[in-house]
This record gives sequence, C-alpha cells and structure tokens, in this order.
Amino acid sequence: MDYEKQIEKFAAYFRKHEKRKEDLRIGVELEHFVIYKDTLKTVSYYGKDGVGETLRELELKGWNGRYEGDNILGLNSENKTISLEPGSQIELSIAPQRNIEDLERDYFSFLNDIIPILDRKNQGLITTGYHPVTRIQDIRLIPKKRYDYMYEYFKTKGIHAHNMMKGTASVQISIDYESEKDYVRKFKTASALSPVLYAIFDNGYYFEGNIWEKHSLRAHIWSNCDDDRCGIAKGTFDEDFGYRKYAEYILNMPPIFISDGQKTYPTGNKLVREIFDPDGYSIEELEHILTMVFPDVRTKKYIEIRMMDAVPYPLNFSAAALIKGLLYDENNLEKLYDFAKDVREEEVLRTKEELVKKGLYAEFKGKTLLDAGNYIVQLAKNALSERERKYLLPLEEMLRHNKNPYEITREKSALGRKESISWCVLSKTINA
Repeated sequence: MDYEKQIEKFAAYFRKHEKRKEDLRIGVELEHFVIYKDTLKTVSYYGKDGVGETLRELELKGWNGRYEGDNILGLNSENKTISLEPGSQIELSIAPQRNIEDLERDYFSFLNDIIPILDRKNQGLITTGYHPVTRIQDIRLIPKKRYDYMYEYFKTKGIHAHNMMKGTASVQISIDYESEKDYVRKFKTASALSPVLYAIFDNGYYFEGNIWEKHSLRAHIWSNCDDDRCGIAKGTFDEDFGYRKYAEYILNMPPIFISDGQKTYPTGNKLVREIFDPDGYSIEELEHILTMVFPDVRTKKYIEIRMMDAVPYPLNFSAAALIKGLLYDENNLEKLYDFAKDVREEEVLRTKEELVKKGLYAEFKGKTLLDAGNYIVQLAKNALSERERKYLLPLEEMLRHNKNPYEITREKSALGRKESISWCVLSKTINA
C-alpha cells in the first residue's frame, strides 16, 4: 500500500469537511441507561418489555427503524438518530444546529416520544456515568456484529475495556472547524482541557454495584481500556500536529474489523495501513475506520469531545453551552490555545491520575480542577449570547458550591442508593 497516498486520502476527507464561519454548528450525543424504576436494574435488549421492543414501539410512532437481520438496532426521525451502545444504552444523536435551544427542542421531542412507552413498563431513563446497580456480567451484548468483534478483541486489552462497552454512558459534543489551522487550535485546546472536563462532569458514584470510593470513574476506565486507541490521540501536542498527524495516528492502529456498509469482517491485529486501499476504498469504509479509535477528542467530519459523563437535563446542555462559548468565540479560543501550546501529553495523563485520587482538588498547571472549571465557565458565560447563557447556570451553580455530579450523589447517598440518584432519572415528559 502507498502510505503517502493513504495519508492524503484521510487528510483530504478532513479538508472536505471544513466549514465557513457562518456555517459552524454544534451537535450532541446523549447516552442513557434504560432501567426498571423500582429496582434501578438494567433493562435488557431482549424479550418482552426489552429495549428492542421499545425501539419497535417508537417505530410505530413514526420513527424509521434500522435493522441488522431481524433485529432493530436504531431509529431515525428528522434530525434525530437513536442508536444502541453494547449494553443497550440508548444514545440520542441530534444533528448539529446553530442554536442550543434547537438541540434542546429535539431532545424534548425524543423524551416525549420514549417516556410514555417506558412508563407503561415501569421503566425510565437514567443519566449516570456508570450503571448504578447492574454489573456487566449480568448485561448481555446487543445482537450487533460490530460489538461481538470489539468484545472479543478487548479480551486481550485493558482490564476495564468491557466495563467501557457495557457499563458507561456519556455526553459528547461535536464542533466544526474552518481550516486546518482552526482544526489544530480546537483539537489541541479541547485535549488540553481533558482533565477539567472529566472532573466537572464526573457522575460515576457507583461501580459494579458498589460505591466508587475514588473519583472520575470514567477517566479511570478509559485509562485501563486500550492505551493505543484511548486517552490522548498520539501526536496531539506535537508542534506539527494537523491533518497528516491525525491520519498517521489512524493508519497505525488496528481497526479491529472493517465495514464497508455491505459486509463486516474482523481484521485481528493488522494495522489500518496494511488494509486500507487508497485506490479502492469506499467513503463508508473510511468513516468506519475513524470511529474505531476512542480518544478523549476524536476527528470524524467534525471534532468530537468525549470526556463528560452522562448527566441529567438540564446539566447535559451546560456541556454544549460550555464548549460553544469556549471554542466558537475567537478571544476565548486564542486565550485557551495559548495555554494548550504549553501543555504536554504526560502532564495531561498525570493530572488524570491525580483526578482519580483527588477529584476536583487535583491540580493542573498550578490550579485545582475546580478553579479551572470555574474559570472556563466564566469565559464561556461572557462569550455566549444572553439567550444561551441560561444553559450554563446549572453548571455554574454546581461549581460555585464546590460540587460536581459525583459530590451531589455522594451527599444524598445517606438516604439510600435509589434516593441518591433519583435526580438523574428522567421519567417525565417535558414541555418544549
């Protein structure tokens, strides 16, 4: 295979998806566990009242089903997409919008469709970073070939790779870039903020049925998953980072399996560069390869920011407002990029280790993560329009009281597990 030509094909894909300033949008992916309200145990994909049946009921409401064989594994409706994570976590992806209130409206529409269905089964959605009750040994993989291949591959990787697949849920924010220079600024800055975002959205108080006595379970799990494809993308903080460097990161990674939209087959430990034919590939194949790495910040046709635990509404939209206010405001972006240029990968990794031990009071570049969180919230607040500042209020208020979601649940834990995380349960429809 021609390595230079391979690099250029990926770089050309990244260039193709540059946007004009007036076309910049923000997107969200919001993951939820489906649980029984009385026990908080997970609802399986399978059987009567299972998640698969819930998807079929949504299909009857007008959503368009996506199937693998006879199994319904996802749905589309206008600019919303529902997909399932390996342990039946429901992920809602909302097409990128200019305004956060449009994302919010689509989220309300999703909740108003799914919650009445779940109510009839005494089920609900819960937005925590890790499943609060059910252990992964008791969670069956959904019937999706992709996840079978991943599960088998990860058997030889980090001790928490399977926990990542079945037991975690997150909020992910996607942003656009205008040019390679803009891409570099946003990618490096988001990566440099990684420990701060892990810390302020830490919502993993329970792990495998027990209290997690440390902090940032998400950071701990991802640090014990697969070092090659998780954490900080290799080369991020190099001076010459850009499209080429990210392409090389992808090309020197085993893709686990290849999918061209028609067929899927495992690839073992072969690297992408040994498989990817720059003269005979499909766009579906290239885009699939880009999804087979899981760093804190990832490149697809946009930049995806992936460090935040799942949190309940309206805190989930604080994440969108924060990222928009920081990375779509030129003054904030330049200020934070100046900071990011002095950050080294080993500093980020060391801080994430400290974060697991000390939580919000771990230090990064001379500041606690709590202070850094308060600082970036104020930066974002000053940059957002008055109409969008309101989305930051839940996050601002929480940090002002020296708390993150983990601490809120910890304080409530004396009341019992169910009561401690009741604030994370979504079981009512919301009026748009």
